[in-house]
Amino acid sequence: MSELHACDPAPEPAALRHMRAALEQAGHAWALGEVPVGAVVVKDGEVIGVGYNSPSGRHDPTAHAEIMALRQAALRLGNYRLPGCTLYVTLEPCAMCSGAMMHARLERVVYGAADPKTGACGSVLNLFEQERLNHHTALEGGVLEQECGQLLRDFFAMRRAQSKQQRQLAVGTDQHKDAHA
Repeated sequence: MSELHACDPAPEPAALRHMRAALEQAGHAWALGEVPVGAVVVKDGEVIGVGYNSPSGRHDPTAHAEIMALRQAALRLGNYRLPGCTLYVTLEPCAMCSGAMMHARLERVVYGAADPKTGACGSVLNLFEQERLNHHTALEGGVLEQECGQLLRDFFAMRRAQSKQQRQLAVGTDQHKDAHA
C-alpha cells in the first residue's frame, strides 16, 4: 500500500482521466444540492460503475458516491466481488465506504482530497493498513487533490453564503413585522 505524497512522481495519465470522471460525477451531486463527491470504478481501463453522493435526496445514509459506484459495478459484473478493479473518488473514503471496498476485494483505491474529519485512508485512521483484516487494498491519495478540494471548498462557501442570506432575510422579516405591529 502506498499513499501518494508531494515528493512522489506525478500520477499516470489514466489516473488523471479517471479522477476527472469522478469529478464530473461530483458535479451531479452539487447540482442536486448534495455534498459534491463523485466516484468511478474501473476494470481493464473501462469505467464499469459511477456514483455521486445522494444520501439526502435518497434518504439513505449509505448513498455515498463510492457505494453507488460499487453497486453499479457489481451489477454490471454480476458479482459483489470486484477483483482487478480500481475505485477513483474525489474525497478520501470514510470507514463505511472503506469497509465496503475491502469486502468487494478492490485491487486499488485512488482518492483526491484528504478528509481530516472522517477519512479512513490515513487522515483519521487507516483501515487499509489493518494487518488483521483478510484483504488488503492498495491505496493512493492526492490525485488532482487541488481540484477535488477546491470543489468542496466552493460548495461549502456557497452553502455558508446561502445560510447567511437566509438568516439576514429572517431578521429583516422579523424587523418588518415589528415595525407594523
